[in-house]
Amino acid sequence: MADGETGNTLLTADIQEIKRMIPHRYPFLLIDRVKDVDLNKSAVGIKNVTYNEPHFQGHFPSSPIMPGVTIVEAMAQTAAVLVVMTLDMIDNDMLVYFLSIDKCKFRQPVTPGDQLELHVKVIRGRGKLWRFSGEAMVDGKVVAEAEFNAMMVPPEDQ
Repeated sequence: MADGETGNTLLTADIQEIKRMIPHRYPFLLIDRVKDVDLNKSAVGIKNVTYNEPHFQGHFPSSPIMPGVTIVEAMAQTAAVLVVMTLDMIDNDMLVYFLSIDKCKFRQPVTPGDQLELHVKVIRGRGKLWRFSGEAMVDGKVVAEAEFNAMMVPPEDQ
């Protein structure tokens, strides 16, 4: 797919490719696909929210709501895929650490059956330190937003 504005080809990553880029696994791999990857700029993660996820057993059994911290974590996982693709570091066992989360707001609940779109944009990225803005959306409405800093840690520094 081509981006009409810049003419760049936008990239995608399915679940198998995501697992080659970030170390997260069930039950903490929180994205199913990443699409519209514009290297060093932005990406959109997809999370299909299902009742079978372990956090719904306790949050809350009679009214399941996806915990806000897992929404922000899903944004960060999308950002990590964007960085790994940008740096061409697939299959390099890169770790990503949160450094800070700022301006975080939760606007409406996310529940089973929702498809969460995680729109992340690079604010600043150089070397190991990166800053992002993120918006989580359901049906075109912003349900959460945050800015966050992360550090990429290659295997030789782990």
